[in-house]
Amino acid sequence: MERRTFIKTSAFAGVGLMTSDFVLGTSNHTVQSGRRVGIIGLDTSHATAFTKAFNQENASSEFGGYRVVAAYPQGSKDIESSTRRVPGYIEEVKKYGVEIVNTIPELLEKVDVVLLETNDGRPHLEQAIPVFKAGKTMFIDKPIAGSLSDAFAIFKAAKDFKQPVFSSSSLRYMSNMDAIVKNQTVGKILGACSFSPCPLESTHPDFFWYGVHGIEALFTVMGTGCQTVSRVHTPDTDVVTGIWEGNRIGTYRGLRAGSTGYGGYAFGEKGIQLLGDYNGYDPLLKEIVKYFQTGVSPVSPEETLEIFTFMEAADESKRRGGAAVSMDEIRQKAQSLERR
Repeated sequence: MERRTFIKTSAFAGVGLMTSDFVLGTSNHTVQSGRRVGIIGLDTSHATAFTKAFNQENASSEFGGYRVVAAYPQGSKDIESSTRRVPGYIEEVKKYGVEIVNTIPELLEKVDVVLLETNDGRPHLEQAIPVFKAGKTMFIDKPIAGSLSDAFAIFKAAKDFKQPVFSSSSLRYMSNMDAIVKNQTVGKILGACSFSPCPLESTHPDFFWYGVHGIEALFTVMGTGCQTVSRVHTPDTDVVTGIWEGNRIGTYRGLRAGSTGYGGYAFGEKGIQLLGDYNGYDPLLKEIVKYFQTGVSPVSPEETLEIFTFMEAADESKRRGGAAVSMDEIRQKAQSLERR
């Protein structure tokens, strides 16, 4: 996933020469028309990892010639673990020829597609609106928002501006997932369990910050249709149980002590299968490239919103001492807040 070094563009940023097929940049490299990538938010390691993947030598042909050409660095304003990364990450992406800009509108003048990478989900709605208005296809990294009502608002705005939305964890693409969801290994899915690290961040609902990774893996196997959620919480561990249509059960275990990692099992009519190994960012980036090319998200809005409804329902169950909580109740409450 390496690509030829992209020389700094600051001297002639945004000038370029247009042909029918290429935008000529300010170095001896060309970026094919429609494949200039912009990043919003340099407060996460995803921003530097994705830049390296697209811009270094010998990148996979499956990345389609997309290159990160500009970045707006502002991410979280008050989460110290995020804000302290920004200066270093600015210098890191500049090594790959990325121009740093001062505003999102300035970024949008220089790019064709956008990676919204801000680690803090709370500003995502505000940051996404100008991208939708500009008609730029955008991937929104986890969490899609800092609240469930904002998540609904993002999808509503996308619909209003006739723009697609794709948001996903890379855990969706663990090594055995494709075969499992195509019923090639265990047959019809009867249930699943997943686990992942689950540090908490006080500014976000408990699982939005990091547990979303393992919960996305759970939903990749189970699909939509969860009806109720209950949660057991201790300082070191969370166990969340969902009941799906057809009396299927899915569970998530969030880890905050001892050995941690990513994994799980799918339980089917014909067998039991490990979800497989975590394969890094390449599988997700390949899906992002396909999405940029087609404008079609591989994950439906309904599934993404159900993942975040599940996580909010788990918080409500915690507040109610572990009682089962209806997904419909949580969904309706969030939609009423979004409409205000």
